[in-house]
Formats: sequence, C-alpha cells, structure tokens
Amino acid sequence: MRNLQINGERLWDSLMELARIGATEKGGVCRLAGSDLDAEARRLFIRWCEEAGCTVTIDRIGNIFARRPGRNPALPPVMTGSHLDTQPTGGKFDGAYGVMAGLELVRTLNDLGYESEAPIEIVAWTNEEGARFSPAMVGSGAFTGVFDLASALATADNNAPDLTLGGELDRIGFAGDADVGGREVAAYFEAHIEQGPILEAAGLPIGVVTGAQGQRWYEITVIGQEAHAGPTPMPRRRDALVGAARMIDAVNKIGHAHAPYACATVGFVQVSPNSRNTIPGRVFFTVDFRHPNDGVLTQMDRDLRAACAAAASSQGVETEIKEFWYFPPTPFAERLVGAVRDAASAQGYAHQDIISGAGHDAVYMARVAPTAMIFVPCVGGISHNEIEDATPADLTAGANVLLNALLDCADAQGTQSP
Repeated sequence: MRNLQINGERLWDSLMELARIGATEKGGVCRLAGSDLDAEARRLFIRWCEEAGCTVTIDRIGNIFARRPGRNPALPPVMTGSHLDTQPTGGKFDGAYGVMAGLELVRTLNDLGYESEAPIEIVAWTNEEGARFSPAMVGSGAFTGVFDLASALATADNNAPDLTLGGELDRIGFAGDADVGGREVAAYFEAHIEQGPILEAAGLPIGVVTGAQGQRWYEITVIGQEAHAGPTPMPRRRDALVGAARMIDAVNKIGHAHAPYACATVGFVQVSPNSRNTIPGRVFFTVDFRHPNDGVLTQMDRDLRAACAAAASSQGVETEIKEFWYFPPTPFAERLVGAVRDAASAQGYAHQDIISGAGHDAVYMARVAPTAMIFVPCVGGISHNEIEDATPADLTAGANVLLNALLDCADAQGTQSP
C-alpha cells in the first residue's frame, strides 16, 4: 500500500471558496438543487476540473463527470465524488467535501506527475439532498436505474409544484446531453463527514464505512372533521391533530423499542386549516425509519401501521399511509472496504468500522459497482445545520485515505470481483 498525501491547505481553501456560494449569515450554506446558486457552484467546479486537465461531461439529469485519463483509456473509470447541493440551512461540508476531496486527489496526482492505470472520474451528483425536489439522491438514482429518467426529470419542487427538476436544470444550463448511466464503473469511493457523533466521541479521525442503514419513508394523512372550537363538545370531536399526535408519539416509541440502532423521526407536519379556533380537519406528516437490519425495519413498518390504526379508531378519524421511499440495508464491497482500511493503517490513522446512518449516493452506486465510503468526524456530530463544522486535519486525513485507496483500485485496473 502506497503512502501518498494530498495538499490539505489547498483542499481547505477550495472548500471555503465553494462555501461562499450560498453563504448564510450564521456561517452555513443554502444552495438548493436547480437554483441559480447551484449553477454557480457547478460552474466553479467545472472550471477547477478543466484547469486540472479533466474532460467534463454532463448527463441529462445534470450529473457532472470530470475524467482524468489513465494509461489504459479502455478501462472503466474508478469514480469518486458526492454532491454540491445543500439543505436550506446546511453546512459547508456535507457533500461538498466528497467532491472537493476528489478534485484535490486529481490535483495531487498532477503535482506528482502520477499516471494511474485506469481513468479517474470525479462526479458531482444532482439533487442528493432532496430538500427542494423529493425524494433524495435523484441524480445517482437515475444513473443506477433506481429512478426512471423521465420521472426523475418531472420531480416537482416541494414548494412550487409547477417547477420541475428537469425544467430548472434546463433553465440554469445543466440539462446535459450525455446518456444517464448504462456504462461500467470499476469502483466508487465517497468521502463524507460522518454527520453523527461516533467518531468524535471515540477520538478517531477515520471511519471505515462497511455499509448503510436501510430506510423507509412514509407520508401519512389523517382526516377528521373541521368544527368550531367553542360549540363542539369534546366527546363529539373528530380532531385530526389529536389523532396525528398519538401517531407521532407512537413513531418515537417505535424507535426506542428497537434501540440501539433504530432511528424514527417525524420531520414535517402540516395542519389544516391551521386556525386557532377551528378543530383541525386534516393533518399531513412524514415518517423516517432507519435500521441496519431489514427484518427490524419490516417490524417497525408493522408497528407503525398498527399504531396508526389504533389512534385513528380511538379518535374517529381516517388515516392514509403511503410508503414514499424504501431501500434495504446496503453492505459495501469487502475488497474496497479493505482498501480503505489498509490505506488508513498505512497513513497511521486510527480508525474503526462504522455503519452509515444517512443515505448517500454511494448507496445507489453500490447497486452497479463495488463501493466504499470514508467518514471523517464533524464537530459535535452536527450536520444539516449552519453550524456544521470539521477540522482541516480530519478532512486532510480522509482525503489522504481516499487518495491511496482509490489508487489501489485504479492501478489494479478495477477488474477484480468485489
């Protein structure tokens, strides 16, 4: 295992310059997919890649691929990257770190005059966050065949249904002409901040990600009857909000019942008519279940449906449950995970195996190519927040591991079975 190192100061400077696009007053970033700010960040990334000697292509869902040639151009590329879009109150590192780490990897190889056997591609995936266009990970999902391209392009803006992802990509100039997917990728690596507290608590700079939790997302509508808050006696009410509150409480209890690995979250609620002296007649809310064991996820699903039925019966309301998104627990390729582990050891970085609690583009890429991820700590375990932070030393460590693990695959021509 080689022991090459990137330029950590240059990596940090690139991240800080990128973070100025969409910078918020509290020190975070708001750069929603398909926005003018997204376009500005994309143009900066492309300029940097072209200055580094890469050939850039954009596919029809807006994914950007920057290729550094290898000695054998006939070989499939080894790919690394992440995303440039953020949450509305996001931070500087979620997604952006993986893209900039890939760019820094290429810049370092240029500095060294190093020619890899297989080509290397840096990718910036479209709409990973799903903050403006749901669901998340649409670009990588379309690339891997999880989402039909036409449906992905027709994804509506969550707050402006007349706007679509395809229309906004066209408006900002990033509806590319390259085919989406359908080509071989030798291996895929993704560097990312952990977005949780485990590595920081352990005092470790590197997490070797062995796989990702499974997820089930739901949209639940509770239908009662609007009525005047004064003249309507309590026993005669069909209060949709009371019914929803009992269901939301059940979601939290389901998460605790399947500790320590389960996560259960209600993150979005709409109440109608949302008037202080009217009994709510309709409530819409979302549920996010996660667990590394698919059997437990299935049990959580059964528990949710039973709890919603009981709450609806007790309050005289009706409930509609729509499973909006599902992907099973995803193990990563043992060979690539081993390459990450070996690279961390060669660099002298303490590390531990870890399961990703969040969804990442790597989860979909694992369906079409051997895949692995590298985690680095984030301060306080905080992410999806303007105060999201990471240290230059940890970011450098992760990029060093990425560089050496990726080269291990690129120089082995990426042809071994995972």
